[in-house]
Amino acid sequence: MDYEMHAKISVDQALINAKRHLKKNETQKAMKLYQSILVAFPKNRRVQHLLAALKNSYINNVVKNPTQETYNKIIDLYKRGQYSAAIEQAKVLTKQYPESYMTWNILGASALQMGILDQASHAFKKTIKIKPDFSNGYYNLGVALQGQRKLNISIEAYNKAISLKPDYAEAYNNMGVALKDIGKLKEALEAFNKTVKFRHDHIEAYNNIGIILKSIIFKEPNPILYNTLVSLLDQKASERPTDIAKSLTSLLKLDPILKYYLQSICKDRLKLPVHRVVTNLCELTLLLKLISICPIADTEMEYLLTSIRASLLFEIPNLTVTPQLLKFQSALALQCFINEYIFNQSEQENKVIKELEYLVKLTINSNEQPSPQSILCLASYKPLNHYEWYNKLHVGSEIEDVFTRQVVEPQQEDDLKFELPLLKKINNKISLKVRAQYELNPYPRWVKLAIPFRPEKFSKIIDDKKLSLYNSRIREINAPEILIAGCGTGQQSIETAALIRDSKVFAIDLSLSSLAYAKRKTKELGIQNIEYMQADILELEKLNKSFDIIESSGVLHHMDDPFAGWQVLVNCLKPGGLMCIGLYSELARRHIVKLKEEIYDAGISSKDSEMKLFRFNMINSEKKQYKEIQDLNDFYSLSEFRDLLFHVQEHRFTIPQIKGYLSDLGLKFCGFDQEKIISQFRLTNINKEDIYNLDKWHVFEEANPRTFLGMYEFWCQKI
Repeated sequence: MDYEMHAKISVDQALINAKRHLKKNETQKAMKLYQSILVAFPKNRRVQHLLAALKNSYINNVVKNPTQETYNKIIDLYKRGQYSAAIEQAKVLTKQYPESYMTWNILGASALQMGILDQASHAFKKTIKIKPDFSNGYYNLGVALQGQRKLNISIEAYNKAISLKPDYAEAYNNMGVALKDIGKLKEALEAFNKTVKFRHDHIEAYNNIGIILKSIIFKEPNPILYNTLVSLLDQKASERPTDIAKSLTSLLKLDPILKYYLQSICKDRLKLPVHRVVTNLCELTLLLKLISICPIADTEMEYLLTSIRASLLFEIPNLTVTPQLLKFQSALALQCFINEYIFNQSEQENKVIKELEYLVKLTINSNEQPSPQSILCLASYKPLNHYEWYNKLHVGSEIEDVFTRQVVEPQQEDDLKFELPLLKKINNKISLKVRAQYELNPYPRWVKLAIPFRPEKFSKIIDDKKLSLYNSRIREINAPEILIAGCGTGQQSIETAALIRDSKVFAIDLSLSSLAYAKRKTKELGIQNIEYMQADILELEKLNKSFDIIESSGVLHHMDDPFAGWQVLVNCLKPGGLMCIGLYSELARRHIVKLKEEIYDAGISSKDSEMKLFRFNMINSEKKQYKEIQDLNDFYSLSEFRDLLFHVQEHRFTIPQIKGYLSDLGLKFCGFDQEKIISQFRLTNINKEDIYNLDKWHVFEEANPRTFLGMYEFWCQKI
């Protein structure tokens, strides 16, 4: 009995050891153990069956697959980027082991890296034929087919991969790209939404969502997207909120809650049940996020928010304070600050505001703290830093976000002004007027930017933009020196510095206030490769410095003599250097010119109160020219509205004029930097070189006069 027990224990221990070998893929060691057990216990049927099964499996594997050591050698070549060598070795192995799905897969992956897409597709098809449940094989096939622009078939492959692996985030993302490319934007959004559901940090998917949102207006509600869109607005790398705000607003306006209140407010704004409205609207986190960071470019939404603001003011003594109330008030105050208090306010509101201001001041002078709802109410009509008592406030969590935006950040900007160097005292009369406008109103206020997913070599950016170069040496510059001439509040300088790998950016502007805003945001975002200076373009040659790239968008047309300013920029550009210029179009802005003439004839000044009143009358008018202007984002913040209709200096251009200027300045036109416009142009101009022909562009613009409503934005190269 003791002997039998001892024998059983020995067998069990040996089997355990054999299993350990199998887990390590040490099949031969496991077989040796089974054989040694059978030597001691030749009649053990259990071990006999295990050994037979293992031998069959081993034989099949040896026949079907190369040894792990052999396979690892190809993997190592692949990891070291030696794709050609990996392909050659994989080809040899696929002949020896035609049923090895792993070998076909590594062959396909190496071919994919080499851009040999036919070979990659063939290899991946072999892979999934041998192993139909291999999700990676279908995904890889989808990638290869997508590279061949066989988009519909690639979508089928991704769907199969997802059916085998339901949380396959990369498959959802790539399928979304394919769907976007064939114009199925709704389905693409759903795919990207699934991507970030399974991988919350998938920046590329968020970027793709942003790209789609720039070109769609929602026609039906889709609350499933809300959480993803909130995360998108939280992302460091995403589209500019202003570029996607109209799309998000169109989605929100379809939500039953918001839709109901938009309809109710239009019927009777005076009987608005404000506490219930605010409580319900707080359920729309996407709404609160959007109005906190971006002007809302929609008159219906503006009417609702204006009405809620007034009702909160009038009813503040009777309101029950709740977290939802304070949360909404904070978001509303942030909206009003970022749109620079462009909302209209009645005389009755003005009267009640003065009363509330008096009560708050009295409370603070009595060494007591005013209620958070009172502070947030005032902050939705005027910045907190305009009050002498702001530094006596106890900043609790209820008002922290508003206090930071309206007090702390402006203080930081005031401090940064002392750090900014001045190239030379500004003397040009028009430059002084333009500077004065932007010192009072840094243009534009912004919270978030489209920080690129990853920096790229400038040569790749040239290829992506399909620029036609006169001199290709610019492609060889690995660390370009870039001038941003007229950087404003830093959007262009920061995006350029983040986009172009190893770039060194030098940014100038007339306005110290704008530069301080730009520098604060640059520090906030951790951008290290930008230097700022206060300077007039006319004085730039005193720098004694030349640049590989110069960008000046929306600046030259505000100078006294745009050609003179452009000539200075050309003088600062290295031979063969590239320049990106943005200029107003004469054709596209005809209706804006008529409005400017109307404003001048009516004697309306650029004082805030007069501009706001004129704008309020425009919103409530049925005139076609007034309705057209409301489609522009510039209509929805005060500094941008001033820039649109009340600027102290503005020139406009035609394409033939630009063509003449380019010739006189020794510049070659390289192409427009407006992808959507180029796509429209190509519908009627099919030859490859047409996009570089300014005469054809002039014909196109005359047929489509609103094409360049924003600006002409184009690249040119110094000959």
